[in-house]
Amino acid sequence: MKARLGAVLFGIGVFVLVIAAGCAFYVAPAVARLPYDLAMCKEGQSEGCLRPSVARAENARFLQTKGGDAPVVAIQTGTLESVTEVQPRPDLTESELTGDLEGDTVVWNGYGTVTWLEQNYMVSQYKAELAIDRDTAAAAAWDKQYLQDAGPKGDSKVTFVGQHYKFPFGTEKKTYQYFDRDLRKALPISFQGTETIKGLETYRFQQIIPETPLNFAADRLTGLLNNFAPGATSGQVSYSNTRTIWVEPVTGTFIKVQEQQKKTLTPNTGTPTALLDGNFSYTDQTISNNVSSAGDTKSQVQLISRNLPIGLAVLGALLLILGLILVTTGRRSAARHRAEEISGAESGVSA
Repeated sequence: MKARLGAVLFGIGVFVLVIAAGCAFYVAPAVARLPYDLAMCKEGQSEGCLRPSVARAENARFLQTKGGDAPVVAIQTGTLESVTEVQPRPDLTESELTGDLEGDTVVWNGYGTVTWLEQNYMVSQYKAELAIDRDTAAAAAWDKQYLQDAGPKGDSKVTFVGQHYKFPFGTEKKTYQYFDRDLRKALPISFQGTETIKGLETYRFQQIIPETPLNFAADRLTGLLNNFAPGATSGQVSYSNTRTIWVEPVTGTFIKVQEQQKKTLTPNTGTPTALLDGNFSYTDQTISNNVSSAGDTKSQVQLISRNLPIGLAVLGALLLILGLILVTTGRRSAARHRAEEISGAESGVSA
């Protein structure tokens, strides 16, 4: 009886270990990938969806340009609010991503708007469409990507590379490439250390962009010089940024982002003009939303990738051991019982 029970437990243990291996090597990698059905959060929804990210710059100095009957080109001071939204496009993922991109990438649209809060005036906006690698969360080479903004060249041609809206699942303590929209290229962003934000451990990365000339179209540059440096015959607009991103490493989610942006018009004669000088940082509500969302996703990923496989492996090993013990003791007991029967039979024959 013990031997049979032991054999059953041994078989169950083997089955449980197979399930543990399946969770670790097949299910877990599938969970730690960007899903096809990710969408913007609806009202009341907080898990498994994307929320807009809101950053503000208090007392920012910025360029306001306004056309119409009363055109305005002036430097203003006030609070700027930058709102970034990401909208996954499963329709384009299915219809446009073919070849090497099929199955391993997804299409996302990115939208950004900067508003002067005191005047409810839109200062700038952009729209981007790019393919994202489901494993690395970095931009993938795709011939239909674009970036529409009031960038230096005023066109939509772009080659997205590096991280953009997210870091990979299992973010490492190393240097990544992060795409800068103003320069339209990726630059290194380096791991700086760990920091706890609202009870959640994060990795802090920083990208320092020194003062760099922007390739402005000639007519735009001439317009700026005419307004802010009337006597100048030439000049350039330079850009610098210190970008700091706090990332939850299990999920690669941005928890907090801070950017110290500057754009300066420097004429060949006259005084330079600050076209932008603002310290943008995620609002407390955005940080709280990100902590909640990343914490939930982190728990799910860890459950499937670590806790469940380990628990099943321990259970399977215990069942194997118990099964072997029962099989061994059962066989010994049966052997002793047969030996006693044989001994008793021999004794009866001798009598």
